[in-house]
Amino acid sequence: MHLGKELESKPIIYSALYKAIVYGLLVFAFHIVEEIVERLIHGKDIAGAFREIRLEDLLARSVIIILTFIPFFGFRELGRIMGKDKFRAMVFGTAVAKSDPSPIV
Repeated sequence: MHLGKELESKPIIYSALYKAIVYGLLVFAFHIVEEIVERLIHGKDIAGAFREIRLEDLLARSVIIILTFIPFFGFRELGRIMGKDKFRAMVFGTAVAKSDPSPIV
């Protein structure tokens, strides 16, 4: 998916927040589908499934997921901008390997 590509030229926080919210909403939608399928498997009708879904629990889970996605997408964006090797060196404290321009024969 290319969600948030138009925000990649903006500050990292905009792209990270946008992606976290979009993916959090997708998780919320899948939670609802999961609850409906679970109730249908146990012999309840769709209307009963909607009545029994505890929306406040699903919303609370989705907020937690969105909040955990923010640093995840923030680090991904930082790695994209810095380059994976520099980012790994910064995070894990390893030396950046210099590329050898001469071909190996």
